[in-house]
Amino acid sequence: MKKQVLTIALGLFTIVAFAQKNELKTAEKAIKKLDYSTAVSAINSAEGLIANADAKTKSKFYFLKAQAFGGQKNFEKAGEAYNQLFSFEKSTKKRYTDKALPMYNLLKDEVNKTAFAFNDAKNYKEASKAFYIRYLLDKKDTLFLSNAAQLALQGEDLDTSYEYYVLLKDLGYTGVRKVYNAVDKETNKKVGFNSENEMNVMMKLGKYTNPSTSNSPSKRNDNLKFLVTILSKQKKFNEAIALIQDLRKVEPDNLQLLMTEAFIYNDLKQPKKFEALMKEATEKDPTNPDLYFNIGIVNYNAKNIEQAEKYFAKAIEIKNDYPKGNWMLANTLLLKDPDIVSKMNALPISDTENYIKFEKERKDLFTRVLPLLTKADQEERSESSVRLLIGVYEQLEMSDKATEFRKVLETLK
Repeated sequence: MKKQVLTIALGLFTIVAFAQKNELKTAEKAIKKLDYSTAVSAINSAEGLIANADAKTKSKFYFLKAQAFGGQKNFEKAGEAYNQLFSFEKSTKKRYTDKALPMYNLLKDEVNKTAFAFNDAKNYKEASKAFYIRYLLDKKDTLFLSNAAQLALQGEDLDTSYEYYVLLKDLGYTGVRKVYNAVDKETNKKVGFNSENEMNVMMKLGKYTNPSTSNSPSKRNDNLKFLVTILSKQKKFNEAIALIQDLRKVEPDNLQLLMTEAFIYNDLKQPKKFEALMKEATEKDPTNPDLYFNIGIVNYNAKNIEQAEKYFAKAIEIKNDYPKGNWMLANTLLLKDPDIVSKMNALPISDTENYIKFEKERKDLFTRVLPLLTKADQEERSESSVRLLIGVYEQLEMSDKATEFRKVLETLK
């Protein structure tokens, strides 16, 4: 009875082995004919039978599988098969590794070209997918994962981008690379080279001097900032703030991180926290007009006229030729006009004394606004700046200037 069972088992093993070899022969012939659909179909049929195959058959299976899926442009499955082959043959006899390596390198080049073609066409989502596959083909090349993360973000595929940036963070990716430079004797400018060997070859030509090797800046914190950007776009503000605060512990003097946190609080409609952080920023960089301007904008939007006026004025004090500062200070001051007009309208007809006082107050206001608007218009003319100037000239009874600017307005329409 035992002999009978053994005979049956051996018979089944023979049938399975025959089926394996038959499917592999079909796949091999199809690949030679470039009939990749038939090849993939045969490989799929053999897949379930390969677990118990001998080493020689397994190697051949992985080799043919890589070619079949590569031919169908299924780069991910092709790359997986090549890596299965290389891994398997490290622990057994090398049968196909040497043949497969050039094919594998060609596959990587093809994926790379595909990724760049999608990127050139501004199809960022597909470019991201292609770069991610290129990373999967050889996980030592983490630059491709970085490209995939960045392009997913550009393509507004936030979930995928977040996944890739988290993976980069977990891998400890820094993007640091060797940078090779030398000075061109003719132009006296620094020139970069792709490798140390290229730099050495060019140095021998005698056209360059002062060769140097250095490390490029780390991209770690930039990648973490992208994570903050994604979380903010996804309205996951608490997670974004927690990540920024961790980053700020490492880089306490990083002004950009501080401002990023401040603007998240602005998005959360928490102006006090925004203003507190922006004031901290002005203490770190007191000569930066943009910082004061941004605090002014938040106060302007909240109709805190006095505060907005103070910060826009400070921005202009730091940088006189600051078009947006002049423009916003003028607009802020003009927010006072409706209140003055309202007070004038509320006066009894007999109260000419107060009417004249408010009238003078309005004239003083427009007189103060005029040079601010003029500067803003001279530096960045727009239809809005010209229209506002016409209105101010009319209020100041400067009809000739109003007429002049109406002609200017016609040229802008």
